[in-house]
Amino acid sequence: MPTLPRIGVLIPAHNEARSIGLVLGEIPAGLVQEVVVVDNASTDNTAAAAHAAGATVIAEPRPGYGRACLAGLAYYAAQPAGRTPEIIVFLDGDHSDFPEEMPALLAPILNGAAEMVIGSRALGQRERGALLPQQRFGNWLASRLLRLRYGGTHTDLGPFRAIQAEALVRLGMVDTNYGWTVEMQVKAARLGLRVAEVPVRYRRRIGVSKVSGTVRGTLGAGYKILWTIFKYW
Repeated sequence: MPTLPRIGVLIPAHNEARSIGLVLGEIPAGLVQEVVVVDNASTDNTAAAAHAAGATVIAEPRPGYGRACLAGLAYYAAQPAGRTPEIIVFLDGDHSDFPEEMPALLAPILNGAAEMVIGSRALGQRERGALLPQQRFGNWLASRLLRLRYGGTHTDLGPFRAIQAEALVRLGMVDTNYGWTVEMQVKAARLGLRVAEVPVRYRRRIGVSKVSGTVRGTLGAGYKILWTIFKYW
C-alpha cells in the first residue's frame, strides 16, 4: 500500500462539549496524523471533552469561525518539518457531519484529481430538519452565483472539506467569521485550483446552531457570504 500523505483535521468548536467526543470517535482510525480542536470562546467543557477524546486542543478566545480556523492553521504551520500536514480536513464539531466519510472526501486529492474537495450536502442524503429553509436557500443562491461567475459545478458551501496544505497557503485566507467557507471557494476558483465535490450525508446537529439558530446569525451570515462573493467578483 502506498504511504498516505500527512493528514491533519481541524475542528473549530464553540460550546460543543456534548458532541465533540462523538465527532472525534467517528474519525477513521489510522487515517490522520493529528486532530486539532480549536476551542473558540466556549463557556462549557468543550476543551476538556476534546482532550479526553484524544485531540490536540488549542484556544482562540476571540469568537469567530474564521478566527478559529486561522488559529488552527497557525498551530499547524508552527510544527517542525515532517509534522506539518500535507492535507487539511475541516470538520464541524456539532456532529452534523459524518467523519467516517473522510476517505471518500479525500479520494479525489489522493488520486490526483483535485486539490480541494467540498463535501456537498446538496448532493448527499440529509436528515429531515438538518438544513433549515434559510440554509437551503442561502446555499442555493451562493452556489448559483459562484457558478455564474466562475463556472464549475458548485452546489454547496459545506464545512466538511479537504484541501492540500500548499494550495491553502496560496489562497491567503483572511476571513474571521461567516465568510470563511465561501472565501475559500471564491479564491480557489480565481486561482484555478482543481476543485471537486463529493456527496456527503448530513444530520441534525447536537445543540443550537450559532448561525442558523438565530435571526441575527442568519442575517449576518447571509450578508457576509454575499459580501464576500461580490468583493472578489
